[in-house]
Amino acid sequence: MIMSSNLPALSKQVSELVLAGSLSHAEQAFSEAVEAHGDLAVVEVLGTLAPQVTALHLSGFDGGKTSLATLLVPPKAWADSLAFIAATWSDDQIEDDPERVAETLFSHVHGVVFSTDDEERRRELLEQASASDHGATVFAILFSMAPKEILEVAGEIISKGSYITGLTSGDSDIVPLAIELAKASEDGWDRALFELFPDFRHSADLADAEFSDDPDEEPKFLQRSTKELLYRLRKQVPSTRSIVRKAGARKSIGTDIFS
Repeated sequence: MIMSSNLPALSKQVSELVLAGSLSHAEQAFSEAVEAHGDLAVVEVLGTLAPQVTALHLSGFDGGKTSLATLLVPPKAWADSLAFIAATWSDDQIEDDPERVAETLFSHVHGVVFSTDDEERRRELLEQASASDHGATVFAILFSMAPKEILEVAGEIISKGSYITGLTSGDSDIVPLAIELAKASEDGWDRALFELFPDFRHSADLADAEFSDDPDEEPKFLQRSTKELLYRLRKQVPSTRSIVRKAGARKSIGTDIFS
């Protein structure tokens, strides 16, 4: 394990490198720490970095598995950093191509969650990431890219519980992530659904809702758009005086969805 006396120096070094845009050098510092002290050295350092620094670093790799930070970031540190990831988006990006911004976010989240075969770590990542208002918005943004499939998953959960197959009318890569979230955290799954579908209730009626293929046609029930959700996440970026937002008080109405 890294010597406690070296921890502040390494944390400061990595922070300065990330803020200077030298992500490859920050990764090199992590690599050297692993060689000298083991994986726990990087875990400890990542646990001490300011969440905005972690967000900047991880977003630079789009969740790529080649990043040591992606592989070793503590679940709570990653969850806190998600509150800042929207600070890197400009108004022009959100206005001109919200789907591309959402796809980049999906690449990041998917890369972190599925960078490991450790089911316990995956569960902890999803539990922590979905336990706050900004986390719910992050997952709602991802789900907004495949709303029909997400409602089909919700319908399967309602009717089949733990026997869910994950089969939908589409082949979206978002479905496996949605199922993993639902299995990891019932409350987190509910939060994301409520954020995307404010009128959502655990009923087959809404889960069987039909979607038009015309993107210009108004949905038959209330659904937030990808663009609206991106702006909502931007508004949730904490100020420098409040680094970590407390989890919201949304009420979960789910009851043992996999029991």
